[in-house]
Amino acid sequence: MSYKQGNILRILNVFPLLPILFLTLLFIACTFDYGDGDGLDGSRPDIVMDNIEYVRIRGGDPLARFWAEYAERWEDLQTMHLRDFSFEQMEDRGETVNVEGSAGEAKVYLESGDMILSNGVIVSIESEDIIISTSELEWQDEQRLLIGTPEAEVEVQRSDGTHFTGRGLSADIRNRTWTFAGEVWGSYVDEDEDEENS
Repeated sequence: MSYKQGNILRILNVFPLLPILFLTLLFIACTFDYGDGDGLDGSRPDIVMDNIEYVRIRGGDPLARFWAEYAERWEDLQTMHLRDFSFEQMEDRGETVNVEGSAGEAKVYLESGDMILSNGVIVSIESEDIIISTSELEWQDEQRLLIGTPEAEVEVQRSDGTHFTGRGLSADIRNRTWTFAGEVWGSYVDEDEDEENS
C-alpha cells in the first residue's frame, strides 16, 4: 500500500484530536450512579467512618471515650450506629477509668447521651466490683439507668464469688439499686455476713 504525501499530512493532523476523541468515547461508555435525588431521604448516613476514637469532654475534662471499627452518623436522627464498639467512662478529670465495656453493636443518641448496646455486651464497673454480661443493654444517661430487655438474661459477677443471672435488669446507678423484673438464680456473697462470722 502506498501513501501519498497529502494522506500522511491528513493522518498527522488527526493525532492531536485522538485524546479528545478518546475522552468523548469514554464519557459516552461510562455512567455514574449517584442514587436517586440528593441523598436527603434518610436512606444513607451523612458520615461513614472506619476505626474511630471519640472523646466526650465537659468543662475541659474527658468524661468518656469510645472506639469503633465502623461508624455511621445520621444527622437528622442525631444518632450514631457503631460496630465493634468499646468504651471507657472516666472520673477524676480523666485520670481514672471507672466503667469500661464493649459490644458488637451500639446506637448512640447524640443529644441525650443514651445508648443501646447489643450483640455481646460486657460492662465492667470498677467502683462496684461488678462485671455485667448480656445480649442487649440500654443506658439512659440523664436518669443514670442501665436497663436490660425483659427476655434477655443478664449475668452479674463480682470478685468475692458472687455470680448470678436474671431477667429484666434495671439498675439505678445514682442510687446504687439493682432490681430484676423476672427470675433470678445463682449465688450472692454477703460481705457484711462474712465479716460478722470472722
